[in-house]
Amino acid sequence: MNEQTKNSIVSNNNNSLINFKKSKSLLEKIIKMVEGKEYCIDIMQQNLAVIGMLKSAHQILMENHLHSCFTKAMESKQDKRKLEMIEEILKVTKLANK
Repeated sequence: MNEQTKNSIVSNNNNSLINFKKSKSLLEKIIKMVEGKEYCIDIMQQNLAVIGMLKSAHQILMENHLHSCFTKAMESKQDKRKLEMIEEILKVTKLANK
């Protein structure tokens, strides 16, 4: 893995962490909105914002995984590890698309 890829992964990890923290904060706001019996549409809009941030974080994590762990596994001579890695990607992709 070259230096540019490493830097990109670190930057992307920071971005996914930011998305997770923003999602956590927004979820706390949504809980208060529900407890306060605020307007349903307002709550749904905030909920969709959290979903978007979590999807974005997931995409970032997937890209980092493909550029680092997955690439390393595919370069190895261990066929079993390669198959495991492919199965993991397929499993997570199926879950994400439900």
